[in-house]
Amino acid sequence: MTKYIFVTGGVVSGLGKGITAASLGRLLKARGLKVAAQKLDPYINVDPGTMSPYQHGEVYVTEDGAETDLDLGHYERFIDEDLNRYSNLTTGKVYWNVLNKERRGEYLGSTVQVIPHITNEIKDFVYNVGRHSSADVVITEIGGTIGDIESQPFIEAVRQISLEVGRENSLFIHVTLVPYLHGSEEHKSKPTQHSVKELQGMGVNPNIIVLRCDEPLEESIFRKISLFCNVKPDCVIENITLPNLYEAPLMLERSHFSEVVCRELGIDAPAPNLTEWSDMVERIKTRTENVTIGLVGKYVGLHDAYLSVAEALRHAGYVNNAHVDIQWIDSEGITEATVSDILKGVDGIIIPGGFGDRGIEGMILAAKYAREHNKPCFGICLGMQIMVIEYARDVLKIANANSGEFDEQCRNKVIDFMPGQSQDIDKGGTLRLGSYPCEIRPGTTMERCYGTTHIDERHRHRYEFNNDYRDAITKAGLTLSGISPDGLLVETVELTERPFYVGVQFHPEFKSRPNRPHPLFAGFIKASLEGKGLEK
Repeated sequence: MTKYIFVTGGVVSGLGKGITAASLGRLLKARGLKVAAQKLDPYINVDPGTMSPYQHGEVYVTEDGAETDLDLGHYERFIDEDLNRYSNLTTGKVYWNVLNKERRGEYLGSTVQVIPHITNEIKDFVYNVGRHSSADVVITEIGGTIGDIESQPFIEAVRQISLEVGRENSLFIHVTLVPYLHGSEEHKSKPTQHSVKELQGMGVNPNIIVLRCDEPLEESIFRKISLFCNVKPDCVIENITLPNLYEAPLMLERSHFSEVVCRELGIDAPAPNLTEWSDMVERIKTRTENVTIGLVGKYVGLHDAYLSVAEALRHAGYVNNAHVDIQWIDSEGITEATVSDILKGVDGIIIPGGFGDRGIEGMILAAKYAREHNKPCFGICLGMQIMVIEYARDVLKIANANSGEFDEQCRNKVIDFMPGQSQDIDKGGTLRLGSYPCEIRPGTTMERCYGTTHIDERHRHRYEFNNDYRDAITKAGLTLSGISPDGLLVETVELTERPFYVGVQFHPEFKSRPNRPHPLFAGFIKASLEGKGLEK
């Protein structure tokens, strides 16, 4: 029978529940188990798709096109399993589903209530991820902090699941903060005790308590939390802040984390084979090269807005024996007068995705600088569109070239809605989402990086390269190196003669893994390393 593990958090948010859950997933997979992961988010938005990156960070897109919480990126990067639409659920989606069922008469006129209707919807969602993935273990993280009003239905739902599947098939892990008071020079366990008491008051007794801390804890803290929180002594696990998050599985396993989990769930599995992961962490620690990448974006005030891009850059650094120093550059600060001073010190430029017209002219100047100074440049989604606009303006001399997203009245929309798309649409749920195939032109940078002429990558965008400008752009020297199989959509552009000047309409960052970097990011970092000091 599928085993269910629920991860909750206490004291404060941002403790690393996602990293803890992802690390456990990696450890269980290393024991030969099939693992699925999901995140339950208490906010009322139907999905994160229309939420501001400043508030919520990036939107992570799965293979089947679900717009999800960024923690799912951690799950995929650690566990190396493709997640799906059953991997993220919000309060908004729960109520949306329940109210639609009520309107259709599926409740036969019953009074719709939080219990059982809302909790049943949550339970069905949790069960579905196990059914659709045939997982041995389902790890479910519950967002927010114990005591939050909005998370109560989720706690109640997983409490009911624990009773339905049996205690032997369910496990609760509670992640809490153990603060260090410098005044008295001691760690304090009382916040953890109060958090666990709150959780117990909701009918849930945690089996394992993971203690987040910045320094090693005294043995007395473990004994006190074990005694007062009613858990076995070896079920109190230390989680120290690390310089590199990919060390977390190894650190947690030194406290026998997965061994304790398997014992408590009655899972008979071999010891984890962490050789590959350990070798990767060792390579991370022993890198000798350095490369500086300028990330030119519009949400640089919150690095989580580009979390997967930053991680993919670091992954590419690992395989190229390099520390990647990311310079976070606000595109609004780039002007004709400042562009050289801002970008001359970077070894490569990356222009990531985004929506809206703010900061666009700065990105266009960055792409122009990279092209004119032979600087490796990588454009992702919006970044590719920026590269096309810049090329049309400066090389084709179409001064007013633009995107229909930024200027609806523009006469030369080199980026626009394609035939069959409509501008009269709502903001939510209208994007081209999920995995789509792409055919690569032989002899291009794309083929050199991928080593194949057929790929599948994840998309999240509305606007496309305008086919009316295909011939003109191509004659002017920009290679259309990736096309949809039906020939209708331009997926990638590049200057093939350059070491790396590539724009892609998709989001390759979502498929990068620490032990298996994405080939485009690996190629970009390689070119940036080789081009150090060679700027025109």
